[in-house]
Amino acid sequence: MSTKQYDYDVLYIGSGHGTFDGAIPLAAKGFKVAIVESGLIGGTCPNRGCNAKITLDAPVVLQRQFEDLKGIVDGSLSINWQKNVAHKDEVIGGLPDFISGLLKSVGIDVLSGHGSFQDAHTVLVDGQAKTADKIVLATGLHPHRLNIPGSELAHDSSEFMNLATLPKRLAIIGSGYIALEFATIANAAGAEVTVVTHGDRALRKFDKSFVQIVVDDLQDRGVQFAFNTAVTSFEKADDAFVVKAADGFELASDWVLDATGRIPNIENIGLDKVDVAYNAHGIIVNDHLQTNIDNIYASGDVIDKTQPKLTPTAIFESTYLKQLFAGETTAAIKYPAIPSVVFTSPRLAEVGVSPETAAADPEHYTIESHHIPDDWYRQVGKEKLGDNRLIFDKEHHLVGATEVSAQADDVINTLLPAVEFKFGPAELGRLVYLFPSISSSAFGQL
Repeated sequence: MSTKQYDYDVLYIGSGHGTFDGAIPLAAKGFKVAIVESGLIGGTCPNRGCNAKITLDAPVVLQRQFEDLKGIVDGSLSINWQKNVAHKDEVIGGLPDFISGLLKSVGIDVLSGHGSFQDAHTVLVDGQAKTADKIVLATGLHPHRLNIPGSELAHDSSEFMNLATLPKRLAIIGSGYIALEFATIANAAGAEVTVVTHGDRALRKFDKSFVQIVVDDLQDRGVQFAFNTAVTSFEKADDAFVVKAADGFELASDWVLDATGRIPNIENIGLDKVDVAYNAHGIIVNDHLQTNIDNIYASGDVIDKTQPKLTPTAIFESTYLKQLFAGETTAAIKYPAIPSVVFTSPRLAEVGVSPETAAADPEHYTIESHHIPDDWYRQVGKEKLGDNRLIFDKEHHLVGATEVSAQADDVINTLLPAVEFKFGPAELGRLVYLFPSISSSAFGQL
């Protein structure tokens, strides 16, 4: 711990998973900890990200299952948008107080206000100086907004999830996680959805053939895609909003979602004042999550990194910093295999070596492919879509997996330990899963 010359041993700016997963056990060990937060405690994921999104998506999952079992289960299902949003609010509404209670239960000071550096050991919280031996920047990301005429007419993901009434016609600009997940939800709830993107494909970080399965399914359900369309302006015309592009493209809609990405919260926190190095992708850190200023660290999505900017990554980084500050380790951070998932229907999930990487290096990898509807267990629920590819090294260790299916997220979670710990045939043979289950089905392919 630090000497008493500072108010705190560790002060975090931001209260999301990049902070609280490590700050709570650190404070429980006797360290004096403070967290500065200008918004809702818990940051993006609990309040306007993962938790809200998966709640809104739950009826979509049920709707898809019902479709697959049509004829065995009779009737019809429709999503009540207002009640779905109200349910989302019920689920996430208490999370800030819950997280705040956890913080305060171990003696963490929660400082409400905007934090910015005065010097390397001092943070001004709405003008009031607070000092700390170590400072952690965990300010996360915020929605990118197109810098075009009429940009103020578009909305962001938080506003979408709080819509009191679902618009009849919805234009979504972008083709990443948020764009396709919200296109899925809105389409399932009855909106006419058009996805407009400047590129020639969606979800560029995922396997192209698997992405196409998701896109094809959305198109079959009525979602329109406008690829290679660079939006130049948004305009108000009577009761509609018009999306315009340079090639003469025009699209009238009732609501526009700008889902063109998320960018790091690096503005107005005094980084230049203390010479912390950063770029457009975030704060630059070394292999100990330390910035170029020795006592200043960063955690979570605000870091410029190659690892996925996801909640699990932020949790791992926050926990690592706890171990580092508490003297439990001096080693550099060693990231585990971090899975990614797009919560469309079907889901698209992956971990480890990608099919594209494996195909380009047949000397070191082999690929096994499976068509999901061929698996007897998937036939129980009459799943109609899905494929996976399992990547093995030459010793038949599982080193990567990608799947598109209704249960892809559960499959990748099941396979994750094998990828992380490089299980070979002997280790895999020791794993006995509940039967029948999605886990026994997934491991039956190894």
